[in-house]
Amino acid sequence: MSELTKKALASSLKKMLLQKPLKDITVGDLTDDCGINRQTFYYHFDNIPALIEWTCVQDADAILAENRHYKNWEEGFYSVFMLALEDRSFVMNIYHSVSLNILMRYMERLVRPLLYEVVEEQSYGLSVKDEDKEFIARFYTSSFVGLVLDWIDAGMKEDPKRIVTRLSPIVKGTFRQALVSYSKQ
Repeated sequence: MSELTKKALASSLKKMLLQKPLKDITVGDLTDDCGINRQTFYYHFDNIPALIEWTCVQDADAILAENRHYKNWEEGFYSVFMLALEDRSFVMNIYHSVSLNILMRYMERLVRPLLYEVVEEQSYGLSVKDEDKEFIARFYTSSFVGLVLDWIDAGMKEDPKRIVTRLSPIVKGTFRQALVSYSKQ
């Protein structure tokens, strides 16, 4: 029942964000919409930002669970953009109303596993320390998340396919080159 209540609150939040900005949504609005009392909300979450963070984590985990089969990083990165577009009002409200750290952690949670898998695949046959693989994955994650945040900041107007296509020649081969460099150390 607890998980069901949390999901109902998250769903209610997303629904309300289609109608009004986050700053105008209260705990009372959410509990009224879900048919629960305020005490129930506070049993699960300290405040609305905690609900937002929980929602971000759940969304990211669901997407990753469904999409562990990417053949290349471009497809995975494109899916991050598409997820943001599908939840546009949620993402834009988080970006403009809540700590940027929440949105960054959300994006990192989506991007990092995809890029780490690329690093793992590209390191095949090389002797690279796990800490170096982590460093390389962290570097690319930061770069990719930065691109997504810039895109959100610009109003999500540029075609995600174009961004991924423009990024591809920059990134192609650099995973392997970095790993080769670290395998020589």
